Amino acid sequence: MASTRLNSLTTYISPRIYSSNHKSPNQIKLVSNSLSSKPNTTQLSSNLYTVSFKTIGTGKLSISRYPDFEYSPRGGSGSGTARCVDVDGGDEKRTSNSELSVSFDVDTIYIPSLTNQTTKFLGLPLPPFLKIDIAPEIFQGTIDQESGKVELEFTAKFCFTAGGGIYRAPPLLVKTVLTTEESIGEKKRGRGERMDGEGKCRLVGVARVETVDDLFMNTFLSLPSECLADLQAVISVVGS
Repeated sequence: MASTRLNSLTTYISPRIYSSNHKSPNQIKLVSNSLSSKPNTTQLSSNLYTVSFKTIGTGKLSISRYPDFEYSPRGGSGSGTARCVDVDGGDEKRTSNSELSVSFDVDTIYIPSLTNQTTKFLGLPLPPFLKIDIAPEIFQGTIDQESGKVELEFTAKFCFTAGGGIYRAPPLLVKTVLTTEESIGEKKRGRGERMDGEGKCRLVGVARVETVDDLFMNTFLSLPSECLADLQAVISVVGS
């Protein structure tokens, strides 16, 4: 067998750069809106990162013609991974040190249900016999570490039950882009806030909700219609 002698040779392997060029099914208008810049991150030569997501504070949800629901999803969380984004879509020698392509593991994502403990309507807690569970299916997008801009494709099923499950409506499918910029629909709009130095941000997203196979739900919510999500969160990005 041939032998090979190594004389203090260090081999550097250049990581492959992954490109994120996803377009959301919802059209949104992006408007610069900055709180501050450069969230706390650590970059490694491998361009591999771990990402965590936590919901904080009070936000709002609205659908159809109804006034906003005050929603406090404290304790929501999730984790995922990220890689540097290819700057020009093909040249692996040029990478963005600030923009990351992020994918959250939906099995780790927990978003508190809308209940009388988390949600108020017209200043009063949601009736105790009503509950809306949120089941995420897709949560991915981009984070720019320098500007604090975040855009995350979000797809989830909203499952409405009443009377402890006596009435269970077909899930409402919601697809949107949660953004720190501005999200504009035909009737609803929201403006987010970019990540600050601690990773705090406000994410907003407008989505169109289609009809379901339930006459009562279609009539009650005037489906098809639009909904708006407005949430406060902390996003942490750490080299791994």
